[in-house]
This record gives sequence, C-alpha cells and structure tokens, in this order.
Amino acid sequence: MYAIFESGGKQYRVVAGDTLDIEKMDVSAGDKVELTKVLLIADGDQVKVGTPTIEDASVVGHVVAHVKGEKIYIFKSKKRKGYRRKTGHRQKYIRLHIDEIKQGAEAQA
Repeated sequence: MYAIFESGGKQYRVVAGDTLDIEKMDVSAGDKVELTKVLLIADGDQVKVGTPTIEDASVVGHVVAHVKGEKIYIFKSKKRKGYRRKTGHRQKYIRLHIDEIKQGAEAQA
C-alpha cells in the first residue's frame, strides 16, 4: 500500500516505514504528525484518487530530526560595473518517518 500526499507545495509518494525530508513545520523532534492532504491511495489493484483530496484518509508519522539541505550558492554580477555578490542558502527540513497510512473509519478516529 502506498499513498501520495501534499506538504509544503510538493507531493510525496510514501509507503509505511519510509523516511523522508519534507519542508519545515512547527513541530519538535519525536512529535507525531498527521498529514491529511492525501491525493491518492493505492492498495494492490485498488486505487483511490481524491478530487482533489481524499476526505477520510491521512498519513501518520513522527519527526526524527530537524535537518538542513545542501547549500545553494547565489552569485550576482553586472558586467563592467564591478558589482559582485555571493550569497548562500540552506533550506530547513524535518526528517519524517512514516508509521502508517490510514483510510476510512480508522483515519477519522
């Protein structure tokens, strides 16, 4: 069984037991997170697609750690003017371990 959910403007495909990095949320390490914007759930040959989301579905996981992504360098310059700027950015993420995918009555409980 797998699910596709949306978080932080991005879509992720997960199976129970996966660990992934998603956009930072206001939760601390060890907290339980329930994501309700589930777009699709597939269990074998049965596929349930939301319009745009599935009402009675959720993806449950817990936060393993807060991490930062790779550094991205930004370089600006203007020709013949001596203008040069070099800056960098590291995006903050939370490392999320997916515990289970709920659907139907078990998701509402």
